Amino acid sequence: MTDAFLPALAGIVDDAGLVTDRARMASYLTDWRGVFTGDALAVVRPRTTDEVARVVQACAHHGVAIVPQGGNTGLAAGATPLGLERAIVLALERMRAIRTLDREGFTIGVDAGCVLADVQRAAEEAGRLFPLALAAEGSAQIGGLIATNAGGTAVLRYGSMRALVLGLEAVLPDGRVVDGLRALRKDNAGYDWKQLFVGSEGTLGVITAAVLRLFPRNRATATALVALDDLDAALALFGMLQDALGETLAACELFSERCLELQLAHAPQRERPLPRHPWYLLIEAGSSLPGLRDALEAALAEALEREIAAEAVLAESSAQRDALWLWRESITESERREGASAKHDVSVALSSIPAFVREATSAVEASFAGARVLAFGHVGDGNVHFNVLLPPDGSASSEEINALVHGIVRRFRGSITAEHGIGRYRRDELSSHRSESELSLMRAIKTAVDPDGRMNPGALF
Repeated sequence: MTDAFLPALAGIVDDAGLVTDRARMASYLTDWRGVFTGDALAVVRPRTTDEVARVVQACAHHGVAIVPQGGNTGLAAGATPLGLERAIVLALERMRAIRTLDREGFTIGVDAGCVLADVQRAAEEAGRLFPLALAAEGSAQIGGLIATNAGGTAVLRYGSMRALVLGLEAVLPDGRVVDGLRALRKDNAGYDWKQLFVGSEGTLGVITAAVLRLFPRNRATATALVALDDLDAALALFGMLQDALGETLAACELFSERCLELQLAHAPQRERPLPRHPWYLLIEAGSSLPGLRDALEAALAEALEREIAAEAVLAESSAQRDALWLWRESITESERREGASAKHDVSVALSSIPAFVREATSAVEASFAGARVLAFGHVGDGNVHFNVLLPPDGSASSEEINALVHGIVRRFRGSITAEHGIGRYRRDELSSHRSESELSLMRAIKTAVDPDGRMNPGALF
């Protein structure tokens, strides 16, 4: 089979598009965290939608599974070919064209392999804003971001990736191309099939292009870091900021003192931004109108006067703004340098955040000596990254800690994945957190679109 299959692929893509050398394939076969490593017959790197379609047709003919891969920056092993005898990794990294940019219509059309930072830059050069923002923006690709319904730090104001997609182009498991690249804000003609592909994690087909929403560029930005004595104060401050700043409030990012200390341990040249406090809230508001900084400053002054906030610092320049954001964006990298961890990308109702974090922290520390909780996340949308550094003596496993934390999430009627997806990492836990009727509906959709089960097998199901 391989003798016939690989030459078929070589007839579709150029020499740079077919990778069979094991050393060159290595980075595509291991997830970003370095925890999971799989294997594949080849890595295929097409340049066009037509090439993607022909590759998918060849896979269908030869009975080969397909693992679509964007920037390989996911945290759920959704793009890692684990336990598959006959599979390819389909990497979209060479499909990086900006197809259209409608400044007046506030839309941008891009290939799936476009890196997020390049889309942000193209929008900025046109005087517009593409608001999705996350730490991996220099490597994460649009197709992968859509397939995982990425969230990031601006969900509070702009929504997740699902809210930013207007049109989609995708290749179905049999190689047919579905062209839905319409830049329409309102379209009620039948099922909105593109939303099935958003968050589908490559299990229904291959996303090849998208039309995305743009927004007015912020001409005024106000950023502050606030020290807090407890989590209840974070929730109270968020409510105050919503009242004071309205829709201009774009980000409200929470992290603990331990998150800050970990970064200082791995980057001792950095200076502590505020005196030691249990919690910190990074706030950013943006507007096309003036007066934003005064509004934020007045809101923080009131919070300090009412002793909701302990201390605060406002950015006086773009450099200071970047320095404040670095405290939030570097947490994951510092955690990675520190060692093995059990990651929990969970969500609960906003009002339940303080109670959940307190209960889960107490439970972990009481059950696993030496485990260190790193809690951070997006206060405005209820998403908490409740990560736990494993005890150095190996006395606890990720699986044990996951079971404990996710059991608490279930009691709070939350979700075990707010933005990272199920992938292969959380697959076996899904049945405990979704009803049988929900799972049956998901399987019915999967079977209808991919009856042979060749699209990213092992992910999600």
